[in-house]
Amino acid sequence: MTALAGVDAMFERGTFTAVMGPSGSGKSTLLQTAAGLDRPTGGQAWVGDTELSPLSETDLTKLRRSKIGFIFQAFNLIGALTVQENIVLPLQLSGERADAAWIRQVVDRVGLTERLSHRPSELSGGQQQRVAIARALATRPEVIFCDEPTGALDTQTAAEVLSLLRSVVDEAGQTVIMVTHDPVAASYADRVLVLADGRIVHDMPQPGAERIAEHLASLGRRQRVTQER
Repeated sequence: MTALAGVDAMFERGTFTAVMGPSGSGKSTLLQTAAGLDRPTGGQAWVGDTELSPLSETDLTKLRRSKIGFIFQAFNLIGALTVQENIVLPLQLSGERADAAWIRQVVDRVGLTERLSHRPSELSGGQQQRVAIARALATRPEVIFCDEPTGALDTQTAAEVLSLLRSVVDEAGQTVIMVTHDPVAASYADRVLVLADGRIVHDMPQPGAERIAEHLASLGRRQRVTQER
């Protein structure tokens, strides 16, 4: 089974891209391949000037720790650590010394200055996702990959998190690639890629939520017709 077929996508520095599509369309495979979590059986994946396929597992781990940030729907925070400790954990794992001024700037940007001594269990879902964003930013990564980062959040909290991701791109010049099923979430992006059967079927620059929803609905109708034949 081919999860991705002939996908050719470039994500420019300092942009926000949303990746959408029905279940099984290849969204997660694209994200994991681009992030070096899965090795492609064909083709190439690059982060900046580095091709990922020839790298050993050790070198891939080093690259992910230094150049890539991850934000997940489930937050993936360590409950025994404080907010501060969760944020700087990637730096400790990579053996890097924390830049105190940068960490303060990140913490201030995500609005966690008064929560640094708290543990995840003492935070709301939105606050925990803010910790996850700060952790992803701590190493100054070249690109941040987000897998359904608002899927477990209520509408208002999701909007706050999406606005924060938008500001990370606009103000800090980060590159964000986000898998989402939500047209409203995708509308925060500069560009929306829609996948179906492992291929890019739509590449939309700055679409609104309504246009995104229309494309997804049209894709769903076409797939149902195909299945009925």
